[in-house]
Amino acid sequence: MSRETLTPQSESFADWYNDVVLRAELADYSPVRGSMVIRPWGYGIWENMQRGLDDMFKATGHENAYFPLLIPMSFIEKEAEHVEGFKPELAIVTHAGGKELEEPLVVRPTSETVILEMYGKWIQSYRDLPILINQWANVMRWEMRTRLFLRTAEFLWQEGHTAHATAEEAQAHTRLILNVYRDFMENWIAMPPVTGLKSDSERFAGAVETYACEALMKDNRALQAGTSHFLGQNFAKASGVTFQSEEGREEYVWSTSWGVSTRLVGGMVMTHGDDAGLVVPPRLAPTQVVIVPIYKTDEERSATATKAREVEGRLKGLGVRVKVDDRDHMNPGAKYYEWERKGVPFRLEVGPKDLEKGSLALARRVIPEGEKRKLFLPENEAIETMAGRLEAFQTRLKEQAIARREANSHRGVTDWNTMREILEEEGGFVYTGWSGDPAVEERAKEEMKATVRCIPDPEFATPEAPTTCISGEGEAKYEVVWAKSY
Repeated sequence: MSRETLTPQSESFADWYNDVVLRAELADYSPVRGSMVIRPWGYGIWENMQRGLDDMFKATGHENAYFPLLIPMSFIEKEAEHVEGFKPELAIVTHAGGKELEEPLVVRPTSETVILEMYGKWIQSYRDLPILINQWANVMRWEMRTRLFLRTAEFLWQEGHTAHATAEEAQAHTRLILNVYRDFMENWIAMPPVTGLKSDSERFAGAVETYACEALMKDNRALQAGTSHFLGQNFAKASGVTFQSEEGREEYVWSTSWGVSTRLVGGMVMTHGDDAGLVVPPRLAPTQVVIVPIYKTDEERSATATKAREVEGRLKGLGVRVKVDDRDHMNPGAKYYEWERKGVPFRLEVGPKDLEKGSLALARRVIPEGEKRKLFLPENEAIETMAGRLEAFQTRLKEQAIARREANSHRGVTDWNTMREILEEEGGFVYTGWSGDPAVEERAKEEMKATVRCIPDPEFATPEAPTTCISGEGEAKYEVVWAKSY
């Protein structure tokens, strides 16, 4: 790994982000424009995200399935708003097997249409409902401006699709998933979002309502980290998905869809990273503890390596993900630099003096204020307290992120110029009143490149929200959160 310094965040957050993603070996550019190769360290983080979320989905009654990558163009065209929303981003296959296809096939941008088509075959009566299915897959949206993890032409995600007998059940499910996402983002990524309803202009194409998780990055820009959509009967009507109700009537199902993607990895980078590189929350770290033997002679090498393997075995027995870095071609300093850049939470060092004292040196990726980077601990203490230290580290990252979000949330703003000044000079979340007039949104986009991120849920709302619209014209119908975003 190159020892070139990273661009400081204060100099250019965008350049810092690109430097970290590449030099921490999360991902690399692929030969196909706009696509990326996810490297083992980045994929290991994504795998841990998958495991955590998959357990949550299954705990709420969902099952995994898989649906085709290629979707007939006619399916996409069934829902008019949907096709209009995705048309600029579609990748279309027109030839295969040396022949022109009778009907073009779309490389999956999202799967509502094909999944509802299948649900139409599987659903006959209310007894077949609800259907709660999730799939882990890749999708393609032909983005013109791309950035690793945040916006690429092809990316990995999960998409859940459910069908219900009533609107109320589908709406409740939409909210259930929003809360699952929030729980995961807060307690696994330590990236606490604000949740709420999207405005009509920001709503998913074809949905009745879209709810979102909006997280605040260290550069005070918002990241839409996940969405959950109440689709009403729109897609069911387009695909002809009906069921016989308990009363014997033929009715259209009510459906939902929801998803998060590898964008979460980018969000993790921008929530916790510093000028030294990544900081990976322990629950997501492929390696939570790295052990580095330190030696000069062959005898010392044998002794420290033996102890390192012994410590590794004990930590594994406690459920800690641990790795011994015994590479011969790198000196300890180079190893320290690499693992710090990759964001491993803790490093244990085993040297000849540590063997004599029965101790270990513990280096922490993030140092509590006023403390030194390294602690010198008795071996048993270092091992037996590690699980607790990892959990405390996870909690500390979450608390710091919440504090940073709240410190950069500007509430009760009633003047347009004040909002513009905040967003242009500081950034962050700006809470204002809004009449609901789309023209106000358009003005903000044009003048300050800001958007309504969401109409916040009650727990995030301002106790005494402004009663007038930020435009200065009319009463406020909603309190909204504005921000510049990714």
